[in-house]
Amino acid sequence: MFYRYEIKNNGKEDILYLYLTMTYEFSKELGSKENHKEITKRTKHFIKNNSIDFKGDKVYLVIDGIVVKTIELKHEEEIEQLEMNNTEYGNNYLVTVKLDNGITTEITLKEYLLGVLSTNAISNLELTTLKSLCVLYRTYAYKMMKENQLIDASNPYQLYKPISYYKMIWLNDYQETYNKLEKAINDTECQFVCYHDEYILPFIHITNNGKTESSRDYPYLDSRTSLWDYASPYYLEIKDYDYEDMSKILKIEKKKVKDISILDVREKNHIERIKVGDSIFHGNEFRNLLSLRSTDINMIINPTFIRFITKGWGNNLGLSQFGANEIAKAGCSHIDIIKYYFPKVNIKKYV
Repeated sequence: MFYRYEIKNNGKEDILYLYLTMTYEFSKELGSKENHKEITKRTKHFIKNNSIDFKGDKVYLVIDGIVVKTIELKHEEEIEQLEMNNTEYGNNYLVTVKLDNGITTEITLKEYLLGVLSTNAISNLELTTLKSLCVLYRTYAYKMMKENQLIDASNPYQLYKPISYYKMIWLNDYQETYNKLEKAINDTECQFVCYHDEYILPFIHITNNGKTESSRDYPYLDSRTSLWDYASPYYLEIKDYDYEDMSKILKIEKKKVKDISILDVREKNHIERIKVGDSIFHGNEFRNLLSLRSTDINMIINPTFIRFITKGWGNNLGLSQFGANEIAKAGCSHIDIIKYYFPKVNIKKYV
């Protein structure tokens, strides 16, 4: 099978190249998902039996100078395989989506994920980052179909619009972007995230103020340092509101708008409750009313307006898209990214 090997470094990591002869038996296995586990097993045996000093993760199988398969040894062990006899959970799995106009439609999971990635992912993400998002978005689809037999297109975790909606927006980049999103979906097919054998909710934000938050309600959410986000172009936003506009938005007398004070603050400077005049708002409620990016809010009171300075963009929970992208650029896998931001979860795969 394998007749020689060599270890090469691509500038980021060591990669083991295993060269093999083309046999009928093995050629069938290369294209078979069912035999992927067996190929990985043979690869590990070859490394062990030949005392190959390889401490990396990535293995390329090569036939006639062409890389025909990639195996990530470490992560094969991190993804638990769940055999499903009668149910198809792959790209052709049918999901029911309730659109914004109230109409329900049945589409494939692949079509749903293409739309969700297009709508929620920030621009210019690495393929690896898109894979991590794809696993989390797929988890939500599985969870909603199991619990409600329905996915709402507008929900707190991921918005859905058909990918065709972006044809005019992306113009010349449409096909290239489509292919990239499709690859992220295909490469992670049937993978999802669990905590205590239950699907998790996919908490994802664009960027944070250097650290994510934990949650008493969701024990799989731990506070994680994400210093990459300090360099995010989405890190800081400044918005000004005059007292007239704030009075209309908050439904408070104009003369009382200046009377503003923070009552409670959560970890990392996020506002829990804020008082304006005689009214008390929860942090997220206040943020949403004023269309602010986060609840890490500093205010400067001026004679005619209030300046709001926010850090981060999103709910500060779970995975940071910007932080995850920096992890991907460092050569880590989508498994590494998910396990970093959700350290208590398990990643599984239906087969």
